[in-house]
Amino acid sequence: MASPPDLATMPMHAITEMYGEAGLRERFRLECAAFDDDARRRLGAALELVARLHRDDRRSHEPYLNHLLRVAIRLMHHYQIRDVEVIVAGLLHDAVEDHPAELAGAAYTGDDPTAAALATLADRFGSRVARLVAAVTNPPWDPQRDRNEQYREHLVTSLDGEPWARVIKVSDFTDNGAGIVHVVGPKVVALARKYRPLVSVFRDLVTRPDTPLSMPVRQHILDQLDLAEERFVAILDRPAHRTSDTLP
Repeated sequence: MASPPDLATMPMHAITEMYGEAGLRERFRLECAAFDDDARRRLGAALELVARLHRDDRRSHEPYLNHLLRVAIRLMHHYQIRDVEVIVAGLLHDAVEDHPAELAGAAYTGDDPTAAALATLADRFGSRVARLVAAVTNPPWDPQRDRNEQYREHLVTSLDGEPWARVIKVSDFTDNGAGIVHVVGPKVVALARKYRPLVSVFRDLVTRPDTPLSMPVRQHILDQLDLAEERFVAILDRPAHRTSDTLP
């Protein structure tokens, strides 16, 4: 598509609403223009892979790829990340969790699709990309545990020693959290309940001295976390939702 004159500065959810996946792809291309040829090739290869893996996936009213594009664009534009491996891992952050067998391909023997998928990522994009994706990949749910409690514990443990994985995950969380107003259907209440206790976790992770973000970027993220929490509270404090997950 031809680039609208304001596409490079439009909020990403506005691009999503006005131009859809094509607009986000074009914004991604504009952000990638700041990188050298090799970096653009690697970013393009990662985008091509996730577009194939998530081709049938939907997120509320939109293609799932839109979420992955917004996570990567946020890393480049708002977080000013120029580490290509981090951006590649941002694009790929759900690939192993959602499509391990398809990603692993011939390497999948039926024993451990997650390990095989991570090995495939290491072969294609390097061991660091695979390690970062592993850090943001949820383990299988233990039915003996509360699902949200297990998710929170996993975040705290897996991100503790992976500062760059924190950056990827906070971009993911921001898209999910501040962007919750764009979610439709009864799932929005369950998501608000899942995400609200995590705001304090991400505040801690973002403000740690070893988290590789500038002070202005940290403040931008903290503002986004405040906005997300306001939205969670607004959703959960609606009288109709205090005892029900059903939207009116």
